[in-house]
Amino acid sequence: MRLAIAALLALLSSLPGPGARAQDVVNVYNWTDYIDPAIITDFERETGIHVRYDVYDSLETLEAKLSAGHSGYDVVVPTSEPTFSRLIQAGALKPLDWSRIPNRAGLDRALMQRVETSDPGNHYGAIYLWGTIGLGILPDKVRAAASNAPMDSWDLLFKPENARRLKGCGITVLDSAIDVIPTVLKYLGRDPDSTDPHDLAAVEKVLIGIRPFIRTFTSGGTINALAGGETCVAMAYSGDVIQAQVRAQEARQGVEVRYVAPRQGAQLWFDMLAVPDDAPDPYAAFAFINYILRPEVMARITNKVHYANAVPASRLWINRAIADDPDVYPPPLEMINFFTVRAVPQAAERVRTRLWARFKAGS
Repeated sequence: MRLAIAALLALLSSLPGPGARAQDVVNVYNWTDYIDPAIITDFERETGIHVRYDVYDSLETLEAKLSAGHSGYDVVVPTSEPTFSRLIQAGALKPLDWSRIPNRAGLDRALMQRVETSDPGNHYGAIYLWGTIGLGILPDKVRAAASNAPMDSWDLLFKPENARRLKGCGITVLDSAIDVIPTVLKYLGRDPDSTDPHDLAAVEKVLIGIRPFIRTFTSGGTINALAGGETCVAMAYSGDVIQAQVRAQEARQGVEVRYVAPRQGAQLWFDMLAVPDDAPDPYAAFAFINYILRPEVMARITNKVHYANAVPASRLWINRAIADDPDVYPPPLEMINFFTVRAVPQAAERVRTRLWARFKAGS
């Protein structure tokens, strides 16, 4: 009898913690440099669910993998437009079981309403982090190369006379037609979602005009390039520039990095926590998403990567310098000038893809 009781106790002690099942694994696919790694360890310790964590550096990579099916991932982080909405329309995502994600209640309702254009009713995703697409600049180098160029305007990059003078200190552009083309349309005063051939021809004219002066196209190297002074103007994600700013300060090499949301308008984006339709373990996925949406956890992520989150209660744990930084949390009046984009029809997307290929080739 004693042996039987001892065996039973040994069995019970080996079982996973509350809410977890033996062999539970959650497979996560997220952007590079986009989480505090310690959070993964803490989640595993608390839940008994092991995390397999992979990264990507472009929406095109994520979309191609999910569109092919059987990706093997349980949690993915697509940007609201156009990738997230396209994946919904294609049936590639599973509706979230909100009863298993009670921390959804802490999400900012106004921001969640903004993504309803991509996800009517907010059935398929929860906001992870958000920000804008603007300019990362090294003010000293820009002034030295182009003293009269405006540093609060897309003119700094998109006017050939300015780009020509900045060529020597380095220009970097996002390697993403999804991000660049709508921004140029907005700069030209056109609809960022336009499929009009005349509008796209105008975009191509702007891009071809600055092509000879672009040093690098990048998805994931902007942080180090700015922090190391290797490029003086970069079209980049807001949080990447702010991370570069912090790294430059820590290096103490005299490099000043600044983020600018140009006055003509900056694209506002939302990265969404979502679950593929064929996720191997959706219940582990819901547990992971619920954990991430805890205010104190979201605060740790924002403190690490310097991107805003959509959980207002997290502000209590966010470092004051970050919480009060208007480049991270823009004031309401500035956000009026921000814009979001929608997915365009496939035929129009092919036209944009060909435009982008010609631009990168310089033809």
